[in-house]
Amino acid sequence: MLFAQHGWADTNREISRWANALADRDAVVVSPDLGFWRTWWRMTPLVDEVDRMASAWHARFPTVPKRIVGHSMGGLIWLEVLDRHPDWWPTVQRLSLVGSPVGGADLGRILDPFGLGIGMARDLGHNRRPLAEKIAQQVPTQIITSDFDGGSDGTVPLQCSRFRHGQYVELSGIPHDALKRHPHVARVVRHFWQNEPVVASPEERQIDSIIAKLEAVPGMTDAHGRDFVRSRPWGELPGRLTLRTWVNPFGVHHVFLADADNRCRFAGFVGWIHTSALYSTLQSLHDDD
Repeated sequence: MLFAQHGWADTNREISRWANALADRDAVVVSPDLGFWRTWWRMTPLVDEVDRMASAWHARFPTVPKRIVGHSMGGLIWLEVLDRHPDWWPTVQRLSLVGSPVGGADLGRILDPFGLGIGMARDLGHNRRPLAEKIAQQVPTQIITSDFDGGSDGTVPLQCSRFRHGQYVELSGIPHDALKRHPHVARVVRHFWQNEPVVASPEERQIDSIIAKLEAVPGMTDAHGRDFVRSRPWGELPGRLTLRTWVNPFGVHHVFLADADNRCRFAGFVGWIHTSALYSTLQSLHDDD
């Protein structure tokens, strides 16, 4: 079975067509249509609906392998569904999250900056990294992003989709909406299906560990990577990694992690009240390494 789920402000029309072309010849494709307008209000009723449909299929074919592809909010919905059903995890062969704001969409935080619970903004702005990492340790999980404008797919920052234990693939030049129908994304998903997941190198595990500590800073929010070029080195870490910082015109402090090739591997910022916590963490990282 192939479950394919559309996201926010969308219907299943395009992703259903794409999934049917992607699926194996003998696969059953399940692609719930949640309704364009319903995706603007709350996520829980959408999770409930996908859960009901998936549960019905699972009851009919409990041992049949499952593959899951979720675009944008569709990936978040499936994280929530899988969290409800850990007994399904052994039957899930592969999980692909395509342009999904797992760390909490900055768009959601802009629409609901004070966490008042305004429509779907509250749910899109929620950080699901701990959940995604828990699942990815048991279910082979793929993270697909696209660098469309030098740091995001035009909607979701690259960093917002990343989490530990997932197999990360960064494409280029494909805007967010097109990811759910693009043939290059289909090729990447098929490759993931047909090959064993790649084991992270020691260097990648080191980077993941540093990023996890940066993400744990109170108030840390994923940032667009466009301001990486404005940043200045703050401190060196082993492995030729560099912590970089930048302060925007409003006095908001940004932090970046550059790898040995001077590529931005993390971008984030904190509000004014958490600035001291940020620099305490940077100093701790520098002292520990």
